[in-house]
Amino acid sequence: MTETALALIELGAILFALGMFGRVAGRFGMSPIPLYLIGGLAFGQGGFIELSAANEFGHVAGEIGVVLLLLLLGLEYTAPELMTGLRRSWAAGLVDIVANATPGVIVALILGWGPVGAVTMGGVTYISSSGIVAKVLNDLGRLGNRETPVILSILVFEDLAMAVYLPILTTILAGLSFASGAKSLAIALTAITVVLVVALRYGRYVSAIVDSSDNEVFLLKLLGAALLVAGVASALNVSAAVGAFLLGIAISGSTAHEAAKLLEPLRDLFAAIFFVAFGLTTDPQAIPPVLGWAVALAVLTTLTKIATGWWAASRQGIRPMGRARAGAALVARGEFSIVIAGLAVTMGGVDGELAALASAYVLLMAVLGPVAARVVEPVVGLVQRRFKPASVTP
Repeated sequence: MTETALALIELGAILFALGMFGRVAGRFGMSPIPLYLIGGLAFGQGGFIELSAANEFGHVAGEIGVVLLLLLLGLEYTAPELMTGLRRSWAAGLVDIVANATPGVIVALILGWGPVGAVTMGGVTYISSSGIVAKVLNDLGRLGNRETPVILSILVFEDLAMAVYLPILTTILAGLSFASGAKSLAIALTAITVVLVVALRYGRYVSAIVDSSDNEVFLLKLLGAALLVAGVASALNVSAAVGAFLLGIAISGSTAHEAAKLLEPLRDLFAAIFFVAFGLTTDPQAIPPVLGWAVALAVLTTLTKIATGWWAASRQGIRPMGRARAGAALVARGEFSIVIAGLAVTMGGVDGELAALASAYVLLMAVLGPVAARVVEPVVGLVQRRFKPASVTP
């Protein structure tokens, strides 16, 4: 059998398996991300069946998946919305960073992974999954709830924080000197500032350049622009993901709406391959030694995310049930956490066990997040009824 034929067979098997995983996840009303990761672990190095011929395609497709994930995330926001969200949520955003990055930093230092591992794990445990959170809010019919703007404001702050964090992480992983690192970070911050200014003042021109009434032309220009910007960003030591995110912000109005509709199926396909590709590079035998740490992090950061959402919602005068819903909605971790861990592993700047810990942690949190969002109302209702003061009869 030729290598091409083997690669096609393996790739076909992987895609078919992804479809089955997605169907099973949909049947139980959960995110398919954990099943995609498990599929990658099962078919990668050290798994039940090692599929090596499709690895190269999986790596490239996974990179495209990251670009599309962040491009569509950027398309959801306009630059004014980002600035408004930042002004509204900066205090909650800072609390979010301290409360949720600290556990990851501490565990990395305890495990002896040093400052680089600490910075990486802090990012993994800090950021919520915008994709999972948005899907859960939509599925549960909570988009119109009073606490939802609070949730979205925190997610916006996290996305902006990632735009600064990823260039810093890339610089650290590359082992650049302080001067080179400062220069790289300055370039990244300048690029972010320029894009935001362009998006605020000239976003209609960016939209006009990529827009087209022909879907084929529109898709080619949009995808080409995203990959070009991501590539240039990567060359400047700014994360390719951040480049795609900023391009999404610069595209606005009806163009952004049509682009999102057109790219969603592609995003879902390549994002699924991305999660599988990450699993393929992770040895499942490395997970048991760090599983206890993953469970501990999952429990602790579930509590810290709930506390963050509760506090942020309370500052807006929202009642206890809404505060609890806000906190529970933020629990899920997913695509960004894997992007961070994948970047660190690819650049060889961290211990191999970090990928295993990140995989186990995201598996737990991608399942726990939607479950927490679903059960928070009955649980809080039960607690309120149990501790409600008994009425006094005259």
